[in-house]
Amino acid sequence: MNIIGTLCVYAAICKHEGFPLKFSRNKESWEYYYVASDADLIAEQQIWAVVDPNARNEPFNCNNGDVFKSKHLWKVLVGRFGIENYGFVESEKVSLVELMKDKGPMWDEIVRENKLQPTKLEEVGAWWFADLMLKGGDFVDSMNKSEYGFLGFRNSKQSLVALIDKNKAYKIVP
Repeated sequence: MNIIGTLCVYAAICKHEGFPLKFSRNKESWEYYYVASDADLIAEQQIWAVVDPNARNEPFNCNNGDVFKSKHLWKVLVGRFGIENYGFVESEKVSLVELMKDKGPMWDEIVRENKLQPTKLEEVGAWWFADLMLKGGDFVDSMNKSEYGFLGFRNSKQSLVALIDKNKAYKIVP
Protein backbone atom coordinates (compact mmCIF):
# COMPACT_ATOMS: atom_id res chain seq x y z
CA MET A 1 0.00 0.00 0.00
CA ASN A 2 1.29 3.41 -0.88
CA ILE A 3 0.05 6.82 0.24
CA ILE A 4 2.45 8.91 -1.82
CA GLY A 5 0.29 8.93 -4.97
CA THR A 6 -2.69 9.99 -2.87
CA LEU A 7 -0.68 12.75 -1.19
CA CYS A 8 0.59 13.91 -4.60
CA VAL A 9 -3.01 14.35 -5.74
CA TYR A 10 -3.82 16.22 -2.51
CA ALA A 11 -0.79 18.48 -3.09
CA ALA A 12 -1.79 19.09 -6.72
CA ILE A 13 -5.29 20.11 -5.64
CA CYS A 14 -3.92 22.43 -2.93
CA LYS A 15 -1.54 24.00 -5.46
CA HIS A 16 -4.38 24.44 -7.96
CA GLU A 17 -6.60 26.10 -5.33
CA GLY A 18 -3.77 28.21 -3.92
CA PHE A 19 -4.39 26.63 -0.53
CA PRO A 20 -1.77 25.54 2.01
CA LEU A 21 -0.89 21.85 2.20
CA LYS A 22 -2.43 21.26 5.61
CA PHE A 23 -1.64 18.37 7.89
CA SER A 24 -4.76 18.33 9.98
CA ARG A 25 -4.50 15.20 12.04
CA ASN A 26 -2.95 15.80 15.47
CA LYS A 27 0.37 17.04 16.86
CA GLU A 28 1.44 13.53 17.84
CA SER A 29 0.91 12.30 14.28
CA TRP A 30 2.98 15.21 12.94
CA GLU A 31 5.86 14.12 15.20
CA TYR A 32 5.57 10.30 15.06
CA TYR A 33 8.35 8.32 13.48
CA TYR A 34 7.44 6.22 10.47
CA VAL A 35 9.30 3.82 8.22
CA ALA A 36 8.94 3.55 4.47
CA SER A 37 9.55 0.61 2.17
CA ASP A 38 10.79 1.43 -1.32
CA ALA A 39 9.20 -0.97 -3.83
CA ASP A 40 12.53 -1.63 -5.56
CA LEU A 41 14.10 -2.51 -2.22
CA ILE A 42 11.26 -4.92 -1.45
CA ALA A 43 11.79 -6.58 -4.84
CA GLU A 44 15.54 -6.90 -4.15
CA GLN A 45 14.84 -8.47 -0.78
CA GLN A 46 12.36 -10.94 -2.26
CA ILE A 47 14.86 -12.02 -4.89
CA TRP A 48 17.53 -12.39 -2.22
CA ALA A 49 15.16 -14.44 -0.02
CA VAL A 50 14.50 -16.86 -2.88
CA VAL A 51 18.14 -17.49 -3.79
CA ASP A 52 20.05 -17.21 -0.49
CA PRO A 53 20.04 -20.41 1.59
CA ASN A 54 20.19 -18.32 4.82
CA ALA A 55 16.71 -16.99 4.07
CA ARG A 56 15.04 -20.37 3.61
CA ASN A 57 11.68 -20.64 5.41
CA GLU A 58 12.17 -17.31 7.19
CA PRO A 59 9.75 -14.36 7.27
CA PHE A 60 11.27 -10.91 6.82
CA ASN A 61 10.22 -7.33 7.25
CA CYS A 62 11.44 -4.88 4.70
CA ASN A 63 11.85 -1.16 5.17
CA ASN A 64 14.32 1.41 3.99
CA GLY A 65 16.31 1.24 7.22
CA ASP A 66 15.73 4.83 8.34
CA VAL A 67 12.85 6.79 9.87
CA PHE A 68 11.02 10.00 9.04
CA LYS A 69 8.21 12.14 10.38
CA SER A 70 5.11 13.47 8.62
CA LYS A 71 6.57 16.96 8.83
CA HIS A 72 9.54 15.73 6.77
CA LEU A 73 7.22 14.21 4.17
CA TRP A 74 5.24 17.46 3.96
CA LYS A 75 8.45 19.40 3.34
CA VAL A 76 9.28 17.10 0.40
CA LEU A 77 5.74 17.43 -1.01
CA VAL A 78 5.71 21.23 -0.89
CA GLY A 79 9.14 21.35 -2.48
CA ARG A 80 8.14 19.11 -5.40
CA PHE A 81 4.80 20.88 -5.97
CA GLY A 82 5.93 24.47 -5.40
CA ILE A 83 3.61 25.10 -2.47
CA GLU A 84 4.77 27.85 -0.14
CA ASN A 85 2.35 27.49 2.74
CA TYR A 86 2.13 24.21 4.63
CA GLY A 87 2.22 22.57 8.00
CA PHE A 88 0.39 21.25 10.99
CA VAL A 89 -2.94 22.93 11.74
CA GLU A 90 -3.90 22.22 15.33
CA SER A 91 -7.31 23.89 15.19
CA GLU A 92 -8.52 21.59 12.39
CA LYS A 93 -8.81 17.85 12.52
CA VAL A 94 -10.36 17.14 9.15
CA SER A 95 -9.66 13.89 7.37
CA LEU A 96 -8.54 13.67 3.76
CA VAL A 97 -11.76 11.75 3.10
CA GLU A 98 -13.68 14.86 4.14
CA LEU A 99 -11.35 17.33 2.42
CA MET A 100 -11.54 15.51 -0.91
CA LYS A 101 -15.21 14.49 -0.98
CA ASP A 102 -16.26 17.29 -3.38
CA LYS A 103 -13.01 17.76 -5.32
CA GLY A 104 -13.83 15.43 -8.24
CA PRO A 105 -14.74 18.23 -10.68
CA MET A 106 -11.62 20.16 -9.69
CA TRP A 107 -9.47 17.07 -10.31
CA ASP A 108 -11.09 16.67 -13.73
CA GLU A 109 -10.09 20.27 -14.49
CA ILE A 110 -6.50 19.66 -13.32
CA VAL A 111 -6.26 16.54 -15.48
CA ARG A 112 -7.60 18.41 -18.51
CA GLU A 113 -5.47 21.55 -18.05
CA ASN A 114 -2.25 19.58 -17.51
CA LYS A 115 -2.92 16.84 -20.10
CA LEU A 116 -2.57 14.16 -17.43
CA GLN A 117 -3.54 10.53 -17.73
CA PRO A 118 -7.34 10.49 -17.75
CA THR A 119 -8.29 9.48 -14.22
CA LYS A 120 -11.08 10.17 -11.79
CA LEU A 121 -10.32 11.36 -8.27
CA GLU A 122 -11.57 8.13 -6.72
CA GLU A 123 -9.09 6.19 -8.89
CA VAL A 124 -6.01 8.13 -7.81
CA GLY A 125 -6.73 8.73 -4.14
CA ALA A 126 -6.97 6.15 -1.36
CA TRP A 127 -8.05 8.83 1.08
CA TRP A 128 -9.16 6.44 3.82
CA PHE A 129 -5.79 4.68 3.74
CA ALA A 130 -3.84 7.95 3.88
CA ASP A 131 -5.96 9.02 6.86
CA LEU A 132 -5.20 5.70 8.57
CA MET A 133 -1.47 5.93 7.96
CA LEU A 134 -1.20 9.60 8.94
CA LYS A 135 -2.98 9.18 12.26
CA GLY A 136 0.29 8.05 13.80
CA GLY A 137 1.01 5.16 16.06
CA ASP A 138 3.26 2.18 15.85
CA PHE A 139 4.08 2.08 12.15
CA VAL A 140 7.66 0.95 12.50
CA ASP A 141 9.13 -2.48 12.07
CA SER A 142 12.54 -3.99 12.56
CA MET A 143 15.23 -4.92 10.09
CA ASN A 144 17.07 -6.95 12.76
CA LYS A 145 16.95 -10.03 10.58
CA SER A 146 19.40 -8.32 8.23
CA GLU A 147 21.92 -10.50 10.02
CA TYR A 148 20.69 -13.26 7.70
CA GLY A 149 22.44 -11.44 4.89
CA PHE A 150 20.15 -8.89 3.24
CA LEU A 151 21.80 -5.51 3.68
CA GLY A 152 19.73 -3.36 1.33
CA PHE A 153 19.00 0.23 2.30
CA ARG A 154 17.24 3.24 0.80
CA ASN A 155 17.23 6.86 1.89
CA SER A 156 13.53 7.52 2.47
CA LYS A 157 13.69 11.16 1.45
CA GLN A 158 15.35 10.24 -1.84
CA SER A 159 12.81 7.44 -2.36
CA LEU A 160 9.94 9.89 -1.77
CA VAL A 161 11.39 12.41 -4.21
CA ALA A 162 11.90 9.68 -6.83
CA LEU A 163 8.33 8.40 -6.43
CA ILE A 164 6.85 11.89 -6.68
CA ASP A 165 8.94 12.55 -9.77
CA LYS A 166 7.74 9.26 -11.32
CA ASN A 167 4.12 10.29 -10.72
CA LYS A 168 4.89 13.54 -12.54
CA ALA A 169 6.85 11.88 -15.36
CA TYR A 170 4.00 9.42 -16.03
CA LYS A 171 1.58 12.35 -16.10
CA ILE A 172 -0.44 11.15 -13.14
CA VAL A 173 -0.04 14.49 -11.36
CA PRO A 174 1.12 17.88 -12.66
